[in-house]
Amino acid sequence: MSAATGRAMDFGVVLQNDPPAQRVVELARRAEAHGFSHAWTFDSHLLWQEPYVTYAAILAATHRITVGPMVTNPATRDPTVTASLFATLNETYGNRTVCGIGRGDSAVRVAGGRPTTLAALRECVHVVRELANGRSVTLPSGGGADGAATELRLPWVSSSQLEVWVAAYGPKALALTGEVADGFILQLADPAIAAWMIAAVREAAEAAGRDPASIAFCVAAPAYVGAGAGGGDGAALAHQREQCRWFGGMVGNHVADIVARYGADGAGGAVPRALTDYIAARQGYDYAQHGRAGNTHAAFVPDDVVDRFCVLGDVDDHVEKLLALADLGVTQFALYLQHDAKGSTLDAYGERVIPAVRAALAARAAASAGVPA
Repeated sequence: MSAATGRAMDFGVVLQNDPPAQRVVELARRAEAHGFSHAWTFDSHLLWQEPYVTYAAILAATHRITVGPMVTNPATRDPTVTASLFATLNETYGNRTVCGIGRGDSAVRVAGGRPTTLAALRECVHVVRELANGRSVTLPSGGGADGAATELRLPWVSSSQLEVWVAAYGPKALALTGEVADGFILQLADPAIAAWMIAAVREAAEAAGRDPASIAFCVAAPAYVGAGAGGGDGAALAHQREQCRWFGGMVGNHVADIVARYGADGAGGAVPRALTDYIAARQGYDYAQHGRAGNTHAAFVPDDVVDRFCVLGDVDDHVEKLLALADLGVTQFALYLQHDAKGSTLDAYGERVIPAVRAALAARAAASAGVPA
């Protein structure tokens, strides 16, 4: 159980939609067999294959695992279309989807666009959730003839249930998440930064009259199981860092937006310097290498940021960091498998890391309840 929320900690895997799609399906099946609850994918239609087609294949080939994008956006997909996609999957395969959504990064930037406004994101969250749950929505003026508002619903929805989780980094996006989201997606595994962001979401939820304990908190980051920092194999750990350095470059795109808005000093403390300082040497980004090990535009990311943002080392190192995140209230850890040890890391999690984390959390819960060991 998560010490801060009393909720169990789930595990997800984040996959790229590289062809062949059957390889993605097989990794999702393998993850389900290892006890993972979620299989996420990127949603960037120009860089990778269409995720919703893959979701249907995964759902048809599995029994329990939940699928969803990490993350979609309001710009490249009309909210009503997104709602229909999720509702169709739910009506066909049972309620085994979740909508992860943000303002947009690679999906919009590759096409020369820009991330949407937070107002557009807020409206999209509302439209997708209401329609995919069989309820009606009223679109603002301009949606109908003569500028009249339009009421819409999906009349064929009978049992679909969908949660919408918002990915965010900056103060205003975190506030929006606390006000409207069913879950919060944080794409980095630094406990100090996670503590600040989770607190910001909780405070916004309370201010909006919501129960913070009702919100899922998902940390997503690359995980690579290999030699630990204490094992004396510096070359092995250096290799893990190089395989995961791309992630700091990807996060840097969002951090650059925050710095542009709030300044390099994080608006005098509104944003932790631990999040913003490292992009000082950033000199652009090549989306052709987005989310890929060996990304040459991530060379500016220092080793300490890779270590903080990702989960590296041996099984004990992973368990220690995951328990620290659980103590903050993280209810899911979703590991990115964009490196050269996909299979061995997935197996190590299923056979050793997940059982160890669950055993430790169960022992803590029993001790807290006064149950004898």
